[in-house]
Amino acid sequence: MSQTIQTVSEIIARHAHLEGPLLPMLHDIQAELGHIPETAVPELAAALNIGRAEVHGVISFYHDFRKSPAGKHVVKVCRAEACQAVGANALSDRALALLGGDWHGKTAGGVTIEPVYCLGLCACGPAVMVDGQLEGRVDTARFDEILKEVGA
Repeated sequence: MSQTIQTVSEIIARHAHLEGPLLPMLHDIQAELGHIPETAVPELAAALNIGRAEVHGVISFYHDFRKSPAGKHVVKVCRAEACQAVGANALSDRALALLGGDWHGKTAGGVTIEPVYCLGLCACGPAVMVDGQLEGRVDTARFDEILKEVGA
């Protein structure tokens, strides 16, 4: 048994007693492994007696779940309407253009850019989260500083 499958099996066992344990299992798998590996899907489906498609559907529905490991730094850009109204789309376009990547991908510098649909800073938009730290009222100059700070 691979280390990944063993880790997934241990997490499944820890949460087996819960009602509706799929989300807690997925959160713990990502916390332990940094992402939800494809090999976890059949293990979860078998343990919970549900289809692989259902497990995949939950993983793909929630934007925080990753199918591959993130970079050393994660920059999340709010894509909710309040932030879009004050310039979030320009920040997103700038980040993707400067880094030469796409959402959820890793740059050569080890930065992952992710879309987020509300960071809870609606009155202080556009908002970003950098390695878990919230930043509000981010203009393009500040965003360039943020990207430089994380090595992008």
